[in-house]
Amino acid sequence: MVLNGPPRSGKSSIAAVIQETFDGPWMNLGVDVFSRHVTPPRYRPGMGLRPGGERPDIERLIPALYAAFYDSVAAHSRQGLNVVVDVGHHDGYSSPLGVLPDAARRLRGLPALLVGVRCPIEAIMRRRDAGQPGREGRYATSGPGGEIPEPVLRWQRQVHLPGIYDLEIDTSAVTPEAAAAMIRNCLAGPAPSAFRQLADSA
Repeated sequence: MVLNGPPRSGKSSIAAVIQETFDGPWMNLGVDVFSRHVTPPRYRPGMGLRPGGERPDIERLIPALYAAFYDSVAAHSRQGLNVVVDVGHHDGYSSPLGVLPDAARRLRGLPALLVGVRCPIEAIMRRRDAGQPGREGRYATSGPGGEIPEPVLRWQRQVHLPGIYDLEIDTSAVTPEAAAAMIRNCLAGPAPSAFRQLADSA
């Protein structure tokens, strides 16, 4: 299960509910795990790099990092483990296929669900400005006149391209628990098809 959305859209909170309440073990292999605990400090945020071109020394590594990331997700799934992935995609530094089509190819044959985690920019800025214990200084906040930082706007514009999902959730309108319930219902329905569509389009 891949939860795709910009930073502070609520992906990690949904993943935590899934790990706590869904049947069986759900391994969280999200971008934060790879950025904070796997990637060497001098190459961070690694695959969590935002759109914008601020770190040309890291950009060249992004295609390989995403490829290894999704190969790891696929390996866990093939061992019979459930996997929840919270990530923000953008194609600024990706492989020729694009991040999502390449991920779809690597997950081919697996029951992979792609969920778009959407949140209006106003709600995201409220969360950024309020801060979060343990993540002090990690997120860009509003300017002195309430200006939204350009990197935040870039995330908002790019993270949901091309917008092919099995399910979309607006986290400004539902709690993490309600979002997890929507995902549970989706898992009980028809087989997911978004990654198959993305693989076919590559």
